[in-house]
Amino acid sequence: MTRWFMIGLLIAVSGTVSAAHLDLDKLLLEVKTDHSREARINQEREARFLAEKNSQAQMLSDSRAALAEQQARGDALKARFEENEAALAAMDSHLKGRSGELGELFGIVRQVAGDTKALLDASLITAQFPARAEKLEAIAKSRELPTVEQLETLWYLLQQEMTEQGKVVRFHGTVISASGESREADIVRAGPFNLFADGLYIRYLPETGEMVEFVRQPEGRYLDLAESLAETESGLADIGIDPTAGALLNLLVQAPDVWERIDQGGLIGYITLILGAVGLIIVAVRMAGLIKVGRRVQDQLKNLDHINADNPLGRVIGVARTATITDIESYELMIDEAVSKEIPGLEKGQSLIKLIAAVAPLLGLLGTVTGMIETFQVISLFGTGDPKLMAGGISEALVTTMLGLMVAIPLLFLHSLLVSRSRELVQILDEQSSGLICESLEVRKN
Repeated sequence: MTRWFMIGLLIAVSGTVSAAHLDLDKLLLEVKTDHSREARINQEREARFLAEKNSQAQMLSDSRAALAEQQARGDALKARFEENEAALAAMDSHLKGRSGELGELFGIVRQVAGDTKALLDASLITAQFPARAEKLEAIAKSRELPTVEQLETLWYLLQQEMTEQGKVVRFHGTVISASGESREADIVRAGPFNLFADGLYIRYLPETGEMVEFVRQPEGRYLDLAESLAETESGLADIGIDPTAGALLNLLVQAPDVWERIDQGGLIGYITLILGAVGLIIVAVRMAGLIKVGRRVQDQLKNLDHINADNPLGRVIGVARTATITDIESYELMIDEAVSKEIPGLEKGQSLIKLIAAVAPLLGLLGTVTGMIETFQVISLFGTGDPKLMAGGISEALVTTMLGLMVAIPLLFLHSLLVSRSRELVQILDEQSSGLICESLEVRKN
């Protein structure tokens, strides 16, 4: 049994050793094959490297030759550049020597071009010739010598400005109304002073190059002159000239008119004006009555024999002649009483006029006080930084004072006129009453 086991074991071991021997031979064969292949690849690489080495050497040689050529070219260019620099310096020195004071002269030309451009931008003549100032911008900003054409342009624009300032011309243009609507219109330009269109004053806006109607037109004869100019085709015409090219006119139209001034006085101002109107009505009525009475008294003086009761003198004479009193003192008292009855009618309304004349300045003073109170309230709220905020109170203070004086001063003169007129009539009554008394005394003596 053991023998057969050993025999089987030997058979198994011999089979294993034989298989292992076959695998090692295969591995050795593969190693040899790989070694041969790698040797062949290395030989190919070495041959390729040697070939590339020769090529790289040729390229290096070519590059060095090109570098040498470029360095030589660079040296030549550098030498030429230095020669050009020297030549330019010499030419520049020669140019400066030849030009002399032309550089300063052209500097003045640039300055004049800049000043002229600013002048033309703000000129009303530019409204007729738009975009003409842009031609001077290149001259003003250029750092080079101006060309002959640019110098001629500068001369032409200066000559045009001087020539057009002495002309009154018509041209067609676009006008923007006060409401913002654009329309085409015939525009009249009076030199560099004013623009007119359809009988209205026009202002030119240099910022936008537009022509715009004044929101408020000047009143009175100035607007009448503009309307007359719009209807004039040729010949002479009267116009209002603004030497500031619209600045004064703009301030003029911004100034408040009479009604706006009165409105600044507020309630006190209107009360003052109402009192003044009442006073003037009373003066007119009383003056008309005194004139009428004076005429009738004069007619009565011319005919004392015919007594007319439609006047104070006739009524006094009638009382005197119809009296039956024999006592001279009673007779004198009766005549004085008749004269005294006529005096209130002649002096009627004078005390009221005097009162209004005295109250009007007091109302003006009241308006001054209320206006100053309003001003101080504004100052306490907003400070004194913006004077426009205080303008309302100050306007009320001054306007009410002005209105009070405007009412009081004429009424004082008119009151004095009424008093003198009534005194003349009273004096006539006193003279005639004295004559009646003397006449009565003579009758009694006889």
